[in-house]
Amino acid sequence: MAERPGVRITGVHALSALGRGAEAQLAGVLAGEPAFRPVGRFDTAARRVGVAATLPEVGTLADELAEAVDAACSAARLGAGDRAGAPLLLAAHGGAGVPALAGELASRCGLAGAPRVYTSACVSASTAVADAAALIGRGDVDRVVVAAGYLVEPDQYALFDAGRAFATDGAVRPFSAGRRGLLLGDGVAAVVLESAGAARRRDAPTAASVLGWGRAGDGHHPCQPDPQGRGLARAVGAALRRAGLDPEEIGYVNANATGTGYSDAAEAAALRLAWGEHAGRVPVSSTKALHGHALEASGLLELVVTVLAVRHGKLPVNAGWLGPDEACPLDVIRDAPRPAATAYALSLNSAFGGANTALLVGAA
Repeated sequence: MAERPGVRITGVHALSALGRGAEAQLAGVLAGEPAFRPVGRFDTAARRVGVAATLPEVGTLADELAEAVDAACSAARLGAGDRAGAPLLLAAHGGAGVPALAGELASRCGLAGAPRVYTSACVSASTAVADAAALIGRGDVDRVVVAAGYLVEPDQYALFDAGRAFATDGAVRPFSAGRRGLLLGDGVAAVVLESAGAARRRDAPTAASVLGWGRAGDGHHPCQPDPQGRGLARAVGAALRRAGLDPEEIGYVNANATGTGYSDAAEAAALRLAWGEHAGRVPVSSTKALHGHALEASGLLELVVTVLAVRHGKLPVNAGWLGPDEACPLDVIRDAPRPAATAYALSLNSAFGGANTALLVGAA
């Protein structure tokens, strides 16, 4: 593809129940085998559902985040001086301890002080990426490290279970008939974002570029999305305008789709509102059906997966498929990975409160 202006992604790292490291994520999503298993990390005997996508033998969240940041910085070939000038943007579950966690992480990994924290539910990480791209794009900094983490734990598990959000059949089935809900999953990820000039001066490796982003609220309901998808449609449109791309140039959408009835239908409506009939011709899948929903970390884990898949030239399947739903008239990738037709992809995320994000990347 012809080079477009954008913010370079020069280092990535992630872990999920699919394994540790970027290559494990790519291999896992292309294998198409969901990673859900009975939860052994805490007692689920009193819960309606007892499965999640958890990685055995994980450390503390602080330790896993530090490992992810160090690995991403190493992949980007950042020296100590380069790290010291890079601010940290951290997405994690809200609470009094998050600012301290961010400060500890920046100190441990040799990053600039005064990190930012993002606790805006399931768009936390994708909002952080958009902010990082904006900071770099306007010349405030040369590079930013974005990190995000969620490890399945009993409190959030109990809340989602009590709210009857979990799939009682133990499978996540995005956009499919017979879908019953979501399942949680571990996710820790870090990426290094740099200006094109800074990356060229260092002769840095480039996995992809963040070409566009969009954020929009729909203000419809505290917990349910606008059924017409108006907020997400605006976010998608903003991402394409920033990138200077047409819908026909997008070769893949890694959807937010959680496997819940109303949210998947609203997302399908958003794509049709943004793109009209063309929405039914763009390959779509939701990798949450494989690695689970990592809450605040979802946006970064799924961005890493999207970048790796498009760069590799194969698009992951939408696992758990039972059959078409007339409320979701999309080109859902089923049965086997599909060759990527273009180098451009969207990663979409939505959250309680009507928040929506779209990140548009172009593979190197």
